Amino acid sequence: MNLLPYLQAFLVGGILCVIAQILIDKTQWTPARIVVLYVCSGVALTAIGIYDKIVDFGKAGATVPLTGFGYSLAKGVEQAVDTYGLLGAFLGGLRATAGGIAAAIFFAILFACFAKPRDK
Repeated sequence: MNLLPYLQAFLVGGILCVIAQILIDKTQWTPARIVVLYVCSGVALTAIGIYDKIVDFGKAGATVPLTGFGYSLAKGVEQAVDTYGLLGAFLGGLRATAGGIAAAIFFAILFACFAKPRDK
């Protein structure tokens, strides 16, 4: 059994988590700003060709975190623009990430049905 792919995924995912934790600890940024930064960073790094290399190395360690969501958006737009032209710029990101968005909404509703909200 080859453990190298697991180590690579753990390394890439861990580095992304460490960066986020440093941002939480050392800045006054809200978690929402960090989420937006991660998604936009995934899109930007994909646009300049760097995130493809990170995904090739780290596989799920690079595609599961929020930067991976930005990567999926960018890849979906890229493929749709090649197929549909300008209209693909608007549809590609939604098509590429629809499954993840639908799952997030479904599970949010499911957990909200059973959770007991309370003030902190």
